[in-house]
Amino acid sequence: MATDAQIRGWSGPSRRRVPRFQMQAPLDVTVLRSGIPDTVPGRSVNVCERGIAAMLAGELVPGETVGVEVRLSQVASPLRMRAMVRHQDKLRCGLEFLGLSAEQRAAIRDWARGSKADTETDAIPTASLALSPPPGALAPESKDPVPGEAGGVSSTGAATPRKPKKKWRWAGFAILLVLLVIAAAVFWWKWNRGWQELESGLKASDLASTEKPQAQVPAEVMEKLLIHRVEPAYPAEARKANLQGIIALDIVVGRDGSVVSMHALNGPDVLARAAMDALRWWKFEPYRVNGEPAVVETTVAVEFKR
Repeated sequence: MATDAQIRGWSGPSRRRVPRFQMQAPLDVTVLRSGIPDTVPGRSVNVCERGIAAMLAGELVPGETVGVEVRLSQVASPLRMRAMVRHQDKLRCGLEFLGLSAEQRAAIRDWARGSKADTETDAIPTASLALSPPPGALAPESKDPVPGEAGGVSSTGAATPRKPKKKWRWAGFAILLVLLVIAAAVFWWKWNRGWQELESGLKASDLASTEKPQAQVPAEVMEKLLIHRVEPAYPAEARKANLQGIIALDIVVGRDGSVVSMHALNGPDVLARAAMDALRWWKFEPYRVNGEPAVVETTVAVEFKR
């Protein structure tokens, strides 16, 4: 994505510095552990230009730097970005984007406008309903007291003390209780639905990862299908040790053209880890067997030189 894209202004209503939108979309979070990329599938809860909240199928450690891939729509290509884990509570995780480009920010805003996503607010206005009585609960007081009633004149002519009317208070409590029950039911329904979708996504992800390659494709053929390449970062420790050379890797490319697994065939571990860190963001056009996208295996080479 071009880094010189202009940031377009946002005029949507929000009580936050940056609008945050509700979004239910599958995503993948990739974290390097012992030099091996581990992909954790999940589902987003909300998103803004600064970060994303999600329900994940595994736990992360606050402070970890991860890769996030999320598809805002079925038409647009998925967004890939780096993020830092800021919050982790069981399955719920908060991620802060790192180095988000202007074009990626614009893509989030364009998606919000196009899908008319709901903006999350900081207050629940329905709670204020319990503070006012229902219509008709407070009838105007009669100027002429009725004999025998509270606050009126008794049959003997003596004034009786006026008793406060509490009927409207009980009505208010009843309304508040009904609202709380409805809110709890809606929350449970959304949570249960989200969990079912997450489980179905995990099953699909497990099936894709265990699928065996259908063909061994030469490196020069797959190179022509490469549509997105990320250059590896030269590790500082490798520079100090004057390590350089070509790292060969065996990779498996899924039906959607993404790299689903890899392992280095040679070279120092520090260079192999840097190469794999970059390769997980590569994207190919799907390789087709008999006209259908297929899972294939190939080799790639990444060169490190000073």
